[in-house]
Amino acid sequence: MVGPDESAPQAAAPDLGAIVDAAQGVATTLASALGIPREDAERKVAEGLAFLRRRLTGDFTVDAYGFDSDFTDHVLMPLLRPLFYKWFRTEVRGVENIPADGGVLLVANHSGTIAVDSLMVGVAIRDQHPQHRALRELGADMVFSTPGLATIARMGGSTLATSVDAERLLADGELVGVFPEGFKGVGKPFSERYKLQRFGRGGFVSAAIRTGVPIVPCSIVGAEEIYPMLANLKPLARLTGLPYFPVTPLFPHFGLLGAIPLPSKWIIEFGAPVETAHLGAGAADDPMIVFDLTDRIREGIQQSLYGLLTQRRSAFF
Repeated sequence: MVGPDESAPQAAAPDLGAIVDAAQGVATTLASALGIPREDAERKVAEGLAFLRRRLTGDFTVDAYGFDSDFTDHVLMPLLRPLFYKWFRTEVRGVENIPADGGVLLVANHSGTIAVDSLMVGVAIRDQHPQHRALRELGADMVFSTPGLATIARMGGSTLATSVDAERLLADGELVGVFPEGFKGVGKPFSERYKLQRFGRGGFVSAAIRTGVPIVPCSIVGAEEIYPMLANLKPLARLTGLPYFPVTPLFPHFGLLGAIPLPSKWIIEFGAPVETAHLGAGAADDPMIVFDLTDRIREGIQQSLYGLLTQRRSAFF
């Protein structure tokens, strides 16, 4: 027990010199492992330490949908960039077609057995758009009913694909991404690669018209080859509750190795915006207008895919 004239033992002050030495050691190891200049490694270590400090002190913000831009920029993006730049060697075209600000609806084709394409589009925009905009993707129910995955998806900017959330995000000036083929596109057989499936009932077009925002079409070449689906084991799909159970060249007979995507060559092209403001909000309730615009967007993406395929000399080189 501490007496009235005694002072309580003080916690030892952190040894700043030891911390600096440790950080420099990490930077040296990182530079050697990644083959990058030491200055770049030191910057990465400093950014990592600053990120940890913000997490410990609560110095970061999360919006009403769960989007955590600090987590996205310092955890998700660094994990995805090696795939984007080194593995898929992604070429991005037309990113300047995405408006610098305000609500925008981005509509893209969907494929690949596992929805890696949506992640790569997010990297393309975050890294290469002049304003480094964040893509707020609309995800399927299954994503948000899967523990762990739901939390990461929301922290990365995704939200449930409902017309209410889509319209709120667009009205708030966000860049919203939708992949209207859904599981029909992601889970189609390799024999039907680059053939667009139905775009649903045009709910995404209604949201764009009602909020008066432009629609930017996006065409993705390369995702079809990362996990070529040779067959779909429907009994196993029903047993596991999955929309499909794929058989690919590596899965399931190679086990976890089957999760490694094949290194296909990717091209992501953003088309010219399609304006909707002139239609008026009331046009969102006109089925003919909605269907016609939906069909135009779908056909435009399909033709763009055909054009990109003729320009790509090889699927892998």
